[in-house]
Amino acid sequence: MKTALVIGATGLVGFQLVKQLIEDKDFVKVVVFSRRATGLSSPKLEEHIVDFDRPEQWQHLVKGDVLFSALGTTLAKAGGKKAQYQVDHSYQYQFAAAAARNAVPVYVLVSSAGANPKSSTFYMRMKGELERDVKELLFSTILLIKPGPLHGERKERRLGENLGVALIRFFNTLGLFRKYRPIGGDVVARAMIQSFKRATPGVAAFELDELFLLAKDQS
Repeated sequence: MKTALVIGATGLVGFQLVKQLIEDKDFVKVVVFSRRATGLSSPKLEEHIVDFDRPEQWQHLVKGDVLFSALGTTLAKAGGKKAQYQVDHSYQYQFAAAAARNAVPVYVLVSSAGANPKSSTFYMRMKGELERDVKELLFSTILLIKPGPLHGERKERRLGENLGVALIRFFNTLGLFRKYRPIGGDVVARAMIQSFKRATPGVAAFELDELFLLAKDQS
């Protein structure tokens, strides 16, 4: 019976992930670190409302069998590149580092298709830098989840993102941008759980087609 740690639990993927972990018999406890409550209720669920800028308040609590990292924001919501980098890179890296220090063996990160630390695109470079940096941490297993644009029901509307998903769906009808075709947040969450259940030591990356296949496995 496993204890799962989750950050980003109020986002599209993270919220679905927590719901699925609660229902999964292989997990006895789901520990969430968030800036606000998820609104979910379960005897399995343990929630910590934290200030990400004060790691001394939470780093000793980051103990379990796996850390699922699904934290993220948009450039518009963050208000600028520096603020978005702090959420998408710095906060996630700080949590990963705390987990590694506390001997959490497995780290599962929601990254992005096209992530590359040398990319000329800010978002892809930011995601690539996070992948690069967490690989230096002392986890037994690191699993990189690399979806395309996400779709599903959000607590907040993201007009620009919704338009982007619609455009990519259109281009996919022409056979273009297959690697970046949309994927549901619930599908990504299922793939994250299955990637953990299949995990072996080392670093593994899962691209879009692999995520769809993983999500079909209900074992």
